[in-house]
Amino acid sequence: MTRSAHAPRRDDSLTSSGYHVSVDDGRDSFYALCIEDPDDEDRWLISDTVCSLRELR
Repeated sequence: MTRSAHAPRRDDSLTSSGYHVSVDDGRDSFYALCIEDPDDEDRWLISDTVCSLRELR
């Protein structure tokens, strides 16, 4: 990915949050990970496939 020469310079820091989500009145649950740009509400990613980032190594 490259930055456009005309794009404004900005801080590219991201925030992350983890969630334990219950569904079906608590009969089922899963873990979710959210990564987002606090300065841009259109830049976010939510994944329900990763329980631990250590498992990705």
